[in-house]
Amino acid sequence: MFNIYLSSHAKRFLRKSQRKVYGRIMKKIKDLSIDPFPSDAKRVAGRKEKVFRVRVGDYRIQYVVFYDRNEILITEIDKREGAY
Repeated sequence: MFNIYLSSHAKRFLRKSQRKVYGRIMKKIKDLSIDPFPSDAKRVAGRKEKVFRVRVGDYRIQYVVFYDRNEILITEIDKREGAY
């Protein structure tokens, strides 16, 4: 199981999100802690580090996995239009 850490941007987004959206995103984050590479995870092109993203409806969660520390850093959560 991986420990999950949120960037300040991700925390801010979650604080401002509606309860329904918050619940769906938190469920996906919990699932990531068990399996950091679900079948719908894709690598974000054009990044130096290996950033991955998963979809939650119209929203995207971008994250980096640190295997050596068993950690996942959620770098960004945003609507699809603003995520890239």
